Amino acid sequence: MNTHVLPELMETVSRDRPVFAMVTASHGPDFERCRLLCESMDRWVTGARRHYLLVAGHDVDLFRQLEGPGRVVVDERDVLPGWLHAFRDPSSLMRRHIWLSFRTPPLRGWHVQQMRRIAIAEKVDEDVLIYCDSDVIFVRPFDCSTLFGSGGLSFYRKTDGIGDGTPPTHRQWVANAGHALGLERHPVHAHDYIATLIAWQRETVLGMCRHIEMLHGRHWAAAIAARRHFSECILYGRYVDEVLTGTGHARTQERLCRVMWNGQAPDDDDILGFLSGLEPHQVAVAIQSFIGVDPQRVLSLLARAGL
Repeated sequence: MNTHVLPELMETVSRDRPVFAMVTASHGPDFERCRLLCESMDRWVTGARRHYLLVAGHDVDLFRQLEGPGRVVVDERDVLPGWLHAFRDPSSLMRRHIWLSFRTPPLRGWHVQQMRRIAIAEKVDEDVLIYCDSDVIFVRPFDCSTLFGSGGLSFYRKTDGIGDGTPPTHRQWVANAGHALGLERHPVHAHDYIATLIAWQRETVLGMCRHIEMLHGRHWAAAIAARRHFSECILYGRYVDEVLTGTGHARTQERLCRVMWNGQAPDDDDILGFLSGLEPHQVAVAIQSFIGVDPQRVLSLLARAGL
């Protein structure tokens, strides 16, 4: 595994306490959402040394507009293995991309976004990486350092959160994480680790990658992508819980971001009702981009809700 740190991302820092970075994997269609995220972070977020925007090579120039003090655009070609390449997808009339290699099945953008989130740990040197989706908007003060306490790093886990009422894809993610990590594929207790605002320890990510490579004898990206249906959050969560037995992490069932996961054409009252449900510990909101709510409309409704 190549753990060479990108020279331009290195900085000499004191290690008397953890150093934090925010990380967002995004793509062109979510650019305006990502712009709102960045603006909200600049207003509300403290305690992060950098904000990394992870994008495909064909989106780098677009996202460069969002760079500034402490915000860096990272080309996926600088973090992902060199054998994985993006091409225009003929089946989408060349509007979308597909990622091809001799080591994995064909991959879509949502696969590669997850792989970027893992791969960045090999290239930067902050201790804690706080992952934030590009459709998140911060609405309250958030100090990154509050995620690290005497019990370790705050670690989201909804106990027994994946069961009979969960979409089949979630159970498949659990099974494939088990395969990648050498664990039970269908555990009696399957926990949910998925959140849109979540913190990982960089050294834990690197340890997870080494663990996968030792088990499978190939690059971690090839190992996890071989089955196509995977979740980076469930992979990290099962590694922490079942390989590390929770060491260095403090479990919590509180999500920092209130999320509208699904819905069809919600009207203003639907969205205002969603916003009114923000809990005291929650510092951000997100309306999933595939729901199709215009980002400026979300911004207007946030103002009406007093957020």
